[in-house]
Amino acid sequence: MRRLALIAGTFLLGVAAGEALARAGGEAEPLDTIAALDAKRYMGTWYEIAKFPNVFQRKCAGNTSAGYSLLEDGRVRVVNRCRRADGGEDVAEGVARQIGGAASPKLEVRFAPAILSFIPMVWGDYWVIDLDEKYQLSAVSEPRRKYLWILSRTRQVDPAAYQALLGRLAARGFDLSRLERTPQDE
Repeated sequence: MRRLALIAGTFLLGVAAGEALARAGGEAEPLDTIAALDAKRYMGTWYEIAKFPNVFQRKCAGNTSAGYSLLEDGRVRVVNRCRRADGGEDVAEGVARQIGGAASPKLEVRFAPAILSFIPMVWGDYWVIDLDEKYQLSAVSEPRRKYLWILSRTRQVDPAAYQALLGRLAARGFDLSRLERTPQDE
């Protein structure tokens, strides 16, 4: 028992030291979101313009989109689609919920079956961190900046607007060398 306590104590000290080193090593500032989100205006189809590569989209080769629609209970139906390299289509259906109120830009999304929705780990953060006034160009991430998506209402985005968005993301601590463009056929 004593040995187990010593091992656990050593592990916890190691974790604490690692966190302290990460903070001292220039960890990014906390991620801010937009001030407020009008969920009704955000609904509809968004095309993925670029993203940080991630495991759950590894089969996607292009034409990636996300469709959002409000459900009667206030949650959001999410339908993600993409074209695979073999020409087939992958579709993932999920649900999102706003965290913190009707205008909150912080959402959580779940693609696991509803029966598992009580498990916190099945919900992923979906934070709207940049959005133009006309709700045409958006950036979505999560608190650790591990994931990033740039979304547009159109398959192609104005180059000047895209570059301006990249400048804002870089200023907020995103490593844009990880960003990859998403092919979108007309």
